Amino acid sequence: MRRPRWWTELILIALVYAAYSCGRLLARGDVAAAVDHGLAILRFEQSLGIDAEHPLNRLFTSTPALGIPADFAYASLHYLVTPAVLVWLFRRRPAHYRAARTWLTVSTLLGLVGFTLLPTCPPRLLDAGHGFVDTMARFSAYGWWGGEASAPRGLGGLTNQYAAMPSLHVGWALWCGVMLWRYGRTPLLRALGVAYPLLTVLVVMGTANHYFLDAVAGAAVMGAGLLLAPYATRLADRVLDRTSGGMTGGGPGGTSGGMSRGGPDGTSGGMFRGESRRNSPLVSGGWETSAGERIPGQRPAPAAADDTPASAR
Repeated sequence: MRRPRWWTELILIALVYAAYSCGRLLARGDVAAAVDHGLAILRFEQSLGIDAEHPLNRLFTSTPALGIPADFAYASLHYLVTPAVLVWLFRRRPAHYRAARTWLTVSTLLGLVGFTLLPTCPPRLLDAGHGFVDTMARFSAYGWWGGEASAPRGLGGLTNQYAAMPSLHVGWALWCGVMLWRYGRTPLLRALGVAYPLLTVLVVMGTANHYFLDAVAGAAVMGAGLLLAPYATRLADRVLDRTSGGMTGGGPGGTSGGMSRGGPDGTSGGMFRGESRRNSPLVSGGWETSAGERIPGQRPAPAAADDTPASAR
């Protein structure tokens, strides 16, 4: 049985996140252009009557019982829930882990492209005359953050505050919601899968960190990442095949690397197409480990159906 190695996954995710964080900083655009883009988004929303961030921000500002928890949610859940869902998938749903991780990675990199091409000033940094209050700054005495987004005090210079479009807070929350809804086996997990993305949309607008259209763009980026993820998987498998000298080849039917021709179910993307076929033992596209190389508590993938007569085994 081939399984993803937990330590290689940890290194990979750390490298992707580091690249994302550094790229986000390098993508800092002209402040004047970012403000112009923010105002253009706001005016477009107002023309359509969908500028929900205004009433939400007034509500969160005037009601500390809502504003303070929202600030904590904005500053922390983004960095806690997403890794927790990744670990949960790795341990409990290993057959679907790689496709899910690839989807998240591709979408995140697409978001970085958006930050580069369209630097956008968030509502909280617009001139006060536009009617927004920075709740993160207003209630900063209650948390670890300062007046510069959700960064800890004194580290505001390490974040790009003009990367509002698209909202990856919303994008990552949507990914988490899909995972919990699709693979959660209890009503509670599925309910959380619905509630978490919706709550995140309210939080990012109520704290004046994003426009409504930023949230829409975050969902669109995740959709694009979902479509591109199977191609990224096949490309990664080809690279692994070449660098390993063909050691990852020889899967069922002579294909190289089970995920290079699809997921563990034998289809492209694995997680979203034809999941009824689960007769392939390939999970990690060539990262083969021993049977015992799992992090504590990881459940084995479902046993493959075996139609071989007992006398031939």
